[in-house]
Amino acid sequence: MSGGYFCMERLSFCLLLSAWSWGWAPGGAAKPKGQGYPHMNSIRIDGDITLGGLFPVHGRGVEGKACGELKKEKGIHRLEAMLFALDRINNDPDLLPNITLGARILDTCSRDTHALEQSLTFVQALIEKDSTEVRCVNGGPPIITKPERVVGVIGASGSSVSIMVANILRLFKIPQISYASTAPDLSDNSRYDFFSRVVPSDTYQAQAMVDIVKALKWNYVSTLASEGSYGESGVEAFIQKSREDGGVCVAQSVKIPREPKPGEFDKIIRRLLETSHARAVIIFANEDDIRRVLEAAKRANQTGHFIWMGSDSWGSKISPVLHLEEVAEGSVTILPKRVSVKGFDRYFSSRTLDNNRRNIWFAEFWEENFHCKLSRHALKKGSSIKKCTNRERIGQDSSYEQEGKVQFVIDAVYAMGHALHNMHKNLCPGKVGLCPRMDPVDGVELLKYIRNVNFSGIAGTPVTFNENGDAPGRYDIYQYQIRNSTPEYKVIGQWTDHLHLKVESMLWPGGGSQLPSSICSLPCKPGERKKLVKGIPCCWHCERCDGYQYQLDEFHCKRCHFNERPNENHTSCTPIPIIKLEWSSPWAVVPVFIAIVGIIATLFVVVTFVRYNDTPIVKASGRELSYVLLTGIFLCYATTFLMIAEPDLSTCSLRRIFLGLGMSISYAALLTKTNRIYRIFEQGKKSVSAPRFISPASQLVITFSLISLQLVGVCIWFIVDPSHSVIDYEDQRTTNPHFARGILKCDISDLSLICLLGYSMLLMVTCTVYAIKTRGVPETFNEAKPIGFTMYTTCIVWLAFIPIFFGTSQSAEKMYIQTTTLTISVSLSASVSLGMLYMPKVYIILFHPEQNVPKRKRSLKAVVTAATMSNKFSQKGGFRPNGEAKSELCENLETQ
Repeated sequence: MSGGYFCMERLSFCLLLSAWSWGWAPGGAAKPKGQGYPHMNSIRIDGDITLGGLFPVHGRGVEGKACGELKKEKGIHRLEAMLFALDRINNDPDLLPNITLGARILDTCSRDTHALEQSLTFVQALIEKDSTEVRCVNGGPPIITKPERVVGVIGASGSSVSIMVANILRLFKIPQISYASTAPDLSDNSRYDFFSRVVPSDTYQAQAMVDIVKALKWNYVSTLASEGSYGESGVEAFIQKSREDGGVCVAQSVKIPREPKPGEFDKIIRRLLETSHARAVIIFANEDDIRRVLEAAKRANQTGHFIWMGSDSWGSKISPVLHLEEVAEGSVTILPKRVSVKGFDRYFSSRTLDNNRRNIWFAEFWEENFHCKLSRHALKKGSSIKKCTNRERIGQDSSYEQEGKVQFVIDAVYAMGHALHNMHKNLCPGKVGLCPRMDPVDGVELLKYIRNVNFSGIAGTPVTFNENGDAPGRYDIYQYQIRNSTPEYKVIGQWTDHLHLKVESMLWPGGGSQLPSSICSLPCKPGERKKLVKGIPCCWHCERCDGYQYQLDEFHCKRCHFNERPNENHTSCTPIPIIKLEWSSPWAVVPVFIAIVGIIATLFVVVTFVRYNDTPIVKASGRELSYVLLTGIFLCYATTFLMIAEPDLSTCSLRRIFLGLGMSISYAALLTKTNRIYRIFEQGKKSVSAPRFISPASQLVITFSLISLQLVGVCIWFIVDPSHSVIDYEDQRTTNPHFARGILKCDISDLSLICLLGYSMLLMVTCTVYAIKTRGVPETFNEAKPIGFTMYTTCIVWLAFIPIFFGTSQSAEKMYIQTTTLTISVSLSASVSLGMLYMPKVYIILFHPEQNVPKRKRSLKAVVTAATMSNKFSQKGGFRPNGEAKSELCENLETQ
């Protein structure tokens, strides 16, 4: 590729390259921009094949400085892990035999722009036509060196740095294997096709974190991300996975600026407190930002309020939580599954200033680690810092714990080594050292071998890559716990496609085992449905399924079937209890007692009349109609038992027949009697001849004719609407379902009842009219007066019945009140007739038999004349005692 063509295609990159070349410092070291400690930023190790390395040896600088403080674990440990791996490979006779791996290792200073500037070193040999470097030392002969050709790069650490570097390396087809970058964006093989990683993508990490949130029964969380690819894409992956799985909502997503202003972290804590129910905070941030967030939470006196869930950038690091143990207590963190490499521990503990001169930053690490100074001139008077003696030892004179990504750095170097080894076997079979086909190494070809490696890593776990260059997801889950005042990260679970979490082993702020809540809304009680807040599916209001509704599912209520009511907590429906008038009920006892007494009295009268059937009193009362009337009275009493009996087909049919029939018989007989008396005396005013149809046979025909109309009406009713029993659920469907009842009753509506009794009422009213018309007849003549009083009393009974019966139609006790009222009214009507018409006769028959004797007979003309004259002069006391005229008139009429 020519330089002119390259610049035409990638003008912006060339401008950057020109600026970099202008400030290029020859040699293996260069000074960073800005003032401060002069950090050297490059390690160069010669070899047949050179690998590049990118490590955050220093943190980000402040106030214009390119680099900040030294990172002992994240920087030096990881860098030394690469050197350790190179040593092992170069000493391994089975891996790349007779081929030495060299390295060019750079410091990214934890800043993507600085890393971009430094990584141009890797492509120097590819973009300069004359890449020869000439140096003259102390006037000696010139030393000519060529810049090494980097065939692959190990790194970088941060995702934003890897993305920036990957955009350049892909232009020159240089494969890259990261040991710590987990941003999902890097899985895009169309944009980062030369990028691979031995750590799993945050897509897996996000899924694991969603599974943890759900396992802890949280559904309302906030997210916090450092500005940049790692933080933003990590949070984005978490939000996407939470939406796909459902059941987890994000209250708010807060971003930490790349260059935070003073007070920025206090502002972040205040914002998180706006959704105080979201106690769980998902953090995808670098360790510096994590520490400053914890410090802000402590300043805001929110220790124990927030439950932090950190990504692998937090992992099991001590630096983010140092002196902030109480604020971090209970935090759940996640880290790709790893083990401590014992060989590296031995290697690193044996490093000294004398045997590790290849690491240009090791002297700075030594001073930082042992709190001493190598130069006497750097010591200040009165300072507690001592001079380094070079007899200090790592792990003995200072604390040491292997950094979490050491394993992955070693695996990344070995992945590159295995790919080169397999490539050499295929391209240079039987050759010792590099062959022309691997000089130079083709990056495209090398990438194919990288993606196809499959070997057992330093920890014994398989190292493989998928088509996007991602490693499989395997995580350990930690919790930061304080036990007996000793803080520690404790493994509480694993995630490998599925979550395995030991919830019982978890401790929360304050040392309690009670699971803290991070939910928007409390669960609804049984019988309550969720009414979701618009746009936030994890927040809802609980609404009671009231009335006859029950909880169909989590979000809906449904009305119970017409014959059901909800149970006590409205979670299901139960059959509505069926009630009927029981024989033991007080509403039934009173009517039954009256009916029994009435039936006994009726039977007593009938027996008495039969026994004294031929006596004058019985004859005078009209024996045939008397027996008909007594039959009607008996049926009226017997109706009570039909009204209280359990409704079924036979009972309902008998009710239709006998409820109106008994009254029709009674009033038909009384109407016939009053009509006969009326016609007799009306006829007597005109002539002395007897009216037509006044004989006993005629009276029976008239009575049964009137009764037959009732029976015809009932028969028509049976044909149009056959009788049956029904369960009425609407009659007692009260507002409170607990009191709802189904009433077992016959299919006789209030309107049907009115029609059924209407004919009897008509007979009663007509009879009353005739009783009024015959009110002038002397009381000694026939039964006009007793019948009149009977009808007046009956009318009063039924006038009282109507408002009671229909006025209680909305009462909860409607069935009981109406049935009792109806039966008592019918029984009272029968009792009035029985008491006023027959009890006086029975009394005379039984206790005054001397009055029950026959009198002399006269002609009908003489009797009617006497009765008429008696009516005219009744005011003068001209009537006969002992009912002589009455008996005589009846006897004469009975024989006509």
